[in-house]
Amino acid sequence: MRLHRNLTYAVIDSLRDIFNEGAYASKAVETALRRDKRWGSRDRKFVAETIYDIVRWKRLYAEIANVKTPFSRPDLWRLFSVWCVLRGIKLPDWNQIEPTPTRRIKGKFDELSKIRKFRESIPDWIDEVCLKELGETVWTKEMASLNKQAEVILRTNTLNTSKENLQKKLRSEGIETEFIQGYPDALKLVERANVFKTESFKKGYFEVQDASSQLVAAYLEVQPGMKVIDTCAGAGGKTLHLASLMENKGQIVAMDIYESKLKKLKVRARRNGAHNIDLRVLDSTKPIKKLYNKADRVLIDAPCSGLGVIRRNPDSKWKLQPEFLENIKNVQQQVLQDYSKMVKPGGKLVYATCSVLPSENQQQVEFFLASDSGKDFSFVKDHKVLSHISGYDGFYMALLEKKKPHKF
Repeated sequence: MRLHRNLTYAVIDSLRDIFNEGAYASKAVETALRRDKRWGSRDRKFVAETIYDIVRWKRLYAEIANVKTPFSRPDLWRLFSVWCVLRGIKLPDWNQIEPTPTRRIKGKFDELSKIRKFRESIPDWIDEVCLKELGETVWTKEMASLNKQAEVILRTNTLNTSKENLQKKLRSEGIETEFIQGYPDALKLVERANVFKTESFKKGYFEVQDASSQLVAAYLEVQPGMKVIDTCAGAGGKTLHLASLMENKGQIVAMDIYESKLKKLKVRARRNGAHNIDLRVLDSTKPIKKLYNKADRVLIDAPCSGLGVIRRNPDSKWKLQPEFLENIKNVQQQVLQDYSKMVKPGGKLVYATCSVLPSENQQQVEFFLASDSGKDFSFVKDHKVLSHISGYDGFYMALLEKKKPHKF
């Protein structure tokens, strides 16, 4: 493989923005890919995958290269050189690339690979928290799985087409997909491709959504005609899935504290042909109080550490802080206490996160059920999704039912 200067410079600049300026990797990659319209698909693939790769293995590479954050420009070139050596890529004779001791790099890699926090390239504190909560065996397997590149999974929008028709349509557009057993609306791309440019996407035939995330809306057991509330809707991946499952019948109230996210949901809903969605910005407690005891179903896709989705957000390992984890647990319990009040007697609630930590999952549900607000609810079932078992993102979902009052 021959390295090209303009592609490599795009990688180095993006790494600087991510590691030193706090830019999100996904945004940095988007910016990098806009640098040169003449780049072909192979060029774009090299830029995107190299950025994500070095972000994913930052701690390991920094230890091998003997550099520390904030990284100087020569430091970033050293990280890049380590990446090249470990992938067997011949280093070019450029001014920025120092003489590189290939043998020492490989030796150091072998030595560090015996220690999990270096091998899996994770901060000490995350390793300690997850080890304590999941145990040595499970955490070692889980972290190895969370370091694998995430596959591209599509969810068929059944309001507009069937999974079989979508597969045929994508094939005619040069994109091969596979069905995934146990995920009724999912298609997995055989090779990565920019699906957002396809006619199928523009016509609202699918959304990009990980297989584990596709389990959440179905867990709510919705029926056409129901009143359903998605309390932390964000840009609406699960809201749109609910609209499909409800066949556009009934009402979905999509709430979020960020109006900008709901605006994105509005655009997506229009493309999807989903017209049973009402948007509510949570700028006060009024929208919640108005809906007390009114909903057949409530989804709480709670804010969380995101430790289950590191595969697709590798930079989150470096952005996450211990104090955020502690604070978010308080938020999770608060939203459970507040939003559960909207469930009507006989109605159901799903509490979900994209975390693998029991303290964000089962323990939050147990704490809620033991509280005053939770005494009216009974536990129905829960589902823990671990990446090393499923092959997809780590997730958790629990189904609770609000008891009907006793008749005397």
